[in-house]
Amino acid sequence: MKTLIHPTAVIHPKSELHHTVQVGAYAVIGEHVKVGPETIIGAHAVLEGPCEIGAQNQIFTGAAIGMEPQDLKFVGEPTWVKIGDNNLIREYVTINRATGAGEATVIGDGNLLMAYVHVAHNCLIEDQVVIANSVALAGHVHIESRARLSGVLGVHQFVHIGRQAMVGGMARIDRDVAPYMLVEGNPARVRTLNLVGLKRSGMDSTDLQMLKKAFRILYRSDLPFKDALEQLELLGDSEQLQHLRRFLLLSQMPGRRGLIPGRGKKGVSDES
Repeated sequence: MKTLIHPTAVIHPKSELHHTVQVGAYAVIGEHVKVGPETIIGAHAVLEGPCEIGAQNQIFTGAAIGMEPQDLKFVGEPTWVKIGDNNLIREYVTINRATGAGEATVIGDGNLLMAYVHVAHNCLIEDQVVIANSVALAGHVHIESRARLSGVLGVHQFVHIGRQAMVGGMARIDRDVAPYMLVEGNPARVRTLNLVGLKRSGMDSTDLQMLKKAFRILYRSDLPFKDALEQLELLGDSEQLQHLRRFLLLSQMPGRRGLIPGRGKKGVSDES
């Protein structure tokens, strides 16, 4: 029977690897690491813990997962990295554990993190997210499902990026990105709907038309935030509109960063 673990790999005897896990040359796996079925760990990857990794993930050469957070508030408390299933984690990606006892940095299912992506402490990446090369996520960033981040950009701590949003390359994202929108530039601005992504997702044409109307209300009407939300209420009650309204309201809560504005205006977060 062909072995699935390269003889040069260093694996702590108390780690838990499913018998179908493959481990490449010179990989290092620490004591508090648990890896699920059919996951492939590439050469020179380093996995520390506590860290839980699900099934059918592919972790490429040199990735470093489960290291202590780069956070001066961290004092050695027990924290986690938790990764779901069917993720592609490319070369030299770094994913740090959380800060705060019992907290976790969480990555869901079906995500693609390209080379040199950094995921800092307490981040949450939901499902089917694509993050291109050399993107840096600061602590406590939350990326909702099916969002797309282009390469060589930075995301400020505590920023939320909404469902099926698209962020252009080399942007500086220092405030929340509303769901379904396309953001680019420096300073970053909402340019239009993420039409290509929404169409590729198979969104119903009626729902797409509602989102087009929502975009015009939010980013082309110059309405104050409260009035814009009232206009959104009149559009209908689709799941997409409900999610958009909820995201916009939560972006104004204490501890949130507010919203990336639209082109040539103060933005929907402005109450005046």
